[in-house]
Amino acid sequence: MPYEKELAAMADPTRQAIITRLRMGPQNVARLAQGFPVSRPAISQHLKVLSDAGLLTVTPQGTRRIYALNTDRMRDMRDWMNTLWDDALDAFARAAHDLAKEGPPR
Repeated sequence: MPYEKELAAMADPTRQAIITRLRMGPQNVARLAQGFPVSRPAISQHLKVLSDAGLLTVTPQGTRRIYALNTDRMRDMRDWMNTLWDDALDAFARAAHDLAKEGPPR
């Protein structure tokens, strides 16, 4: 299945919250970890999973790493998900058309 690794990485609620925070812009681990009920090393592990899935970019800045969303990869995923909706809507339209051709139930 396309994007299996990305979707698996995003399945975790903490990782979803990290992605939501990164929508506001690039951040370091210390800033991302603020307010989470888990340790900074745990946040680093979540960031590694998201990075390994290709969902984040990591830019070294001195002794820190700055994490940001990989907007190209996220856009590719969104486009793929949109095709799923397109397929479902096309199937619905075909089924509705077929039912209309049959006429009302007797």
